[in-house]
Amino acid sequence: MSTSPADLRPLVVKVTAGAEAPERFSQGVTVAATALAAGAEVSLWLTGEATYLVVPGRAEAFDLPHAAPLADLRDALLGGAVVTVCSQCAARRDLTPDDLLPGARIAGAAAFVEEVLAPGVQALVY
Repeated sequence: MSTSPADLRPLVVKVTAGAEAPERFSQGVTVAATALAAGAEVSLWLTGEATYLVVPGRAEAFDLPHAAPLADLRDALLGGAVVTVCSQCAARRDLTPDDLLPGARIAGAAAFVEEVLAPGVQALVY
C-alpha cells in the first residue's frame, strides 16, 4: 500500500525533552523529520530543554548511538517544516529570536492549540 503526500494528514510533533532524555528527544525529532521526508506537512514544537535544538551548536554536540545525527534532522526540519520554540520555555532560558537558527520561531500556547485543533491534524507528543 502506497500513500501519496496528498493523502497524508498534517502532523504536529511536540518534543518536551532534550539532552536529559536523549532517546525521547531523538525519537521525537526523528519522527518529525521522517514524516517530512514522506511528504507530510509537519510542525515541530520544542518545549523545555528541547528548545536548545535550534540554538546554534547545540544539536552538533548531541550524540546518541544508533541514531541519525540530530543536526542533520534539525536542518531538514528547518528547511521544510514549521519549527516553533515555546514562548515561555524560551523566556525561561533567556532565548530571543536572535538566539535561534534561521527558520525557527517563538510562539505561545494559543498558536499550538490552533494548530492541533485544525481539521485533520494528527498531534504527537514526545
